Amino acid sequence: MGSPLVAILSGAGISTDSGIPDYRGPNGLWRRNPEAEKLVTYEYYMGDPEIRRRSWQMRRENRALQAEPNAAHRAVADLERTGVPVRVITQNVDGLHQLAGMPARKILELHGTARSFVCTKCRKRGPMEDAIARVEAGEDDPLCLECGGILKSATVMFGERLDPAVLGEAIAITKACQVFIAVGSSLQVQPAAGLAGVAADHGARLVIVNAEPTPYDDRADEVVREPIGIALPKLLRTLSEES
Repeated sequence: MGSPLVAILSGAGISTDSGIPDYRGPNGLWRRNPEAEKLVTYEYYMGDPEIRRRSWQMRRENRALQAEPNAAHRAVADLERTGVPVRVITQNVDGLHQLAGMPARKILELHGTARSFVCTKCRKRGPMEDAIARVEAGEDDPLCLECGGILKSATVMFGERLDPAVLGEAIAITKACQVFIAVGSSLQVQPAAGLAGVAADHGARLVIVNAEPTPYDDRADEVVREPIGIALPKLLRTLSEES
């Protein structure tokens, strides 16, 4: 019999060791500061050039683009390299799973990526550093070079729907996996949080690695409270030895 399919749902907690603060959680920056939240709310962003200008300044200073993967990201990529079938479903937009060596085709980015921009009109995409370079050269609110449309980060803003194709694939993987590990996620933001319940309903071994209690702890086969940078590498080494 082959190795079990391992699905890993990663949230903000997996990236805090890389110096990326939790922006979107219940105590994150966007929730505490409504003015900051407007910078990542689609309706405000599209309707107000001043908010777009401030958003571009925020992106210039975005530490996520300078961040490096940590031990937890590397442990996920190491597990995949052993031949165990691994799929990552991430709520993060930092691209650190890919930088750690996890193949991009095995990663589903539920909330998009901060490493690319997208045109809201023609949907053309490109590297975020190209758009940032235009801002640094003096453009307050760079427009699409193809069609003149408004550019935004290729992330899912407040008020935007998740990509139904990406979400559908995440649900299919969750139903098919034998092991589902939720790491660094409060499991409070739907629909991603609900994947833990879907995994349990379909007979997967559910493991939750998170500093704080989550609504799904009582359904988990194992709950780990140790720091993620220590706990996840240890857990994944055990998995690879079992496979």
